[in-house]
Amino acid sequence: MSDSISVTVKLFAAYQDAYGLPELQLELPQGTTVAQVCDRLLLDRPQLAPLKEITQFGVNLEFVSPDTIVQNGDEIVLIPPVSGG
Repeated sequence: MSDSISVTVKLFAAYQDAYGLPELQLELPQGTTVAQVCDRLLLDRPQLAPLKEITQFGVNLEFVSPDTIVQNGDEIVLIPPVSGG
């Protein structure tokens, strides 16, 4: 049995702009939280760091707390605040 999981991370707004992609496939250790998924993205794109405290997290179309553990096959969304007008 593998001790890693595979998840899809959907990117919106500033996250999508920074990566130039609508989604990412990530291999993560079991027991990873959505906050740690966010941290992983910030390692690759440090300019996104200011968004960390204000980003909302979703797993499989439901809002979740940052300490929610992700499971193999989950679809994770990182939703930064969007300024509109």
